[in-house]
Amino acid sequence: MKKFKNILYAGGVVASLLLFNSCQNDLTSLNEDPKHPSTVPTGNLLATSMFQGFYYMYTGSVNFNNYRFFTQQWTETTYVQETNYNLTTRAQPRNHFRRMYVYALAPLDQAKKDLPTEINADPDVVNNKWATLEIASIFVWENVVDTFGNVPYKEALQAETIKSPKYDDAKTIYLDLISRLDAAIAKINKAKAGYPEDLVYKGDMNKWLKLANSIKLRLAINLADVDPVTSKSVAESAINSGVIDSNDSSYSLKFDGNTFTNPLFDDLVASGRNDFLPSNVIVNPMNAKSDPRRDAYFTPIGGIYKGGVYGALNTFSNFSHVNPSFLAGNAPANLLSYTEVLFLKAEAAARGYNVGGTAAGLYAAAVTASMTENGISATNATAYLLANPYNSTNWKESIGYEGWVAMWNNPFAAWNFVRRLDNPVLTAPSSSYIGGIPYRMPYSDQEYVVNNANVSSAATAIGGDKATTKLFWDKY
Repeated sequence: MKKFKNILYAGGVVASLLLFNSCQNDLTSLNEDPKHPSTVPTGNLLATSMFQGFYYMYTGSVNFNNYRFFTQQWTETTYVQETNYNLTTRAQPRNHFRRMYVYALAPLDQAKKDLPTEINADPDVVNNKWATLEIASIFVWENVVDTFGNVPYKEALQAETIKSPKYDDAKTIYLDLISRLDAAIAKINKAKAGYPEDLVYKGDMNKWLKLANSIKLRLAINLADVDPVTSKSVAESAINSGVIDSNDSSYSLKFDGNTFTNPLFDDLVASGRNDFLPSNVIVNPMNAKSDPRRDAYFTPIGGIYKGGVYGALNTFSNFSHVNPSFLAGNAPANLLSYTEVLFLKAEAAARGYNVGGTAAGLYAAAVTASMTENGISATNATAYLLANPYNSTNWKESIGYEGWVAMWNNPFAAWNFVRRLDNPVLTAPSSSYIGGIPYRMPYSDQEYVVNNANVSSAATAIGGDKATTKLFWDKY
């Protein structure tokens, strides 16, 4: 006899991971089927979560996060509801909420529970594996909080005991995530390995340590306008401990093109559809600055770069397209890059934090890293910086705009720069369904069915369950 182990991922959203628990009594090894084990190895759960998290944070599908439209870097051709922020017809909030809780967070939570039962001879390796699971989980939690605001946290992932979890205050979650990162960092032994199933770092704990500190830095910078004292302390601590310091240590998953396929390949190639274009919102200012990254980002049309009109109908053949280099089945998704970390350090310096460099120097390093990442020569990068130097008088414009451009292929990170620094200034399309631009994603509609009291309370606490409601850290 077998039973399913159900896991709660959020209010009422329950799924079975088909983790079979055998009910045999005396018949043990004779009844074991090596091809269908009774439990899933924790390394497999890590790999499953990593793939799901990367795929659905990075996807350009209109059915999920829509970050590429929130940042107005992509636009549509035939259907324009999503670029006008219709978030109800395709139930994007429900789909992203479910993907993050059910398919990304829950496997990691289960893996942490199962890890002590696995045969592990070296306690340092066990600690490294636990730290890996914890850091990977915190990375997803930050995405969830910065997408929705207050969310189920302490009472989430407990389907068997809590069917309707309460929503926690987003800032409280932030502070707890920072504490959890500190605890995970303390357990890491860089001389020992982690999980061989790790899809990104292959068990290299030095790189997981850098990722943990980089997540701390991202959280700290988001706190800057609402809690500057904590922000400064946490940012400086993260940088002193060692953040991502090269492209080699970026949190980047290279899809294999077979078992793990790049979602942009699925969205723009395998689908056989021509629904998406680079938008004029990003192409036009890059044209004005003669940005050498245009050739890396877009294809020319008639010898020029021409973006589709954001939020309007566009004929696919009349405009530039996304560069095919991003669309290969095995192309990587870089969700926390060396370039982003340099921009975060530049912003920290601009805010007066002690980060081991000046804002101007770190800004130049960040722009150069973006150029290098996209195959631009040092000569062209230097020329661009001479024409577009750091502006200390309006540093939010300098860092906000360049961070947004550099994060062209990491839309969630780009959305954070836009929301936090209010640069570049995005305007709502005339047919916006929400009466403005999105600062968050509304709660899942299913939560109002299965967890109504708690989600309604959360909506009141944040100032209304609207896409135009700002997150707690988005003050200015």
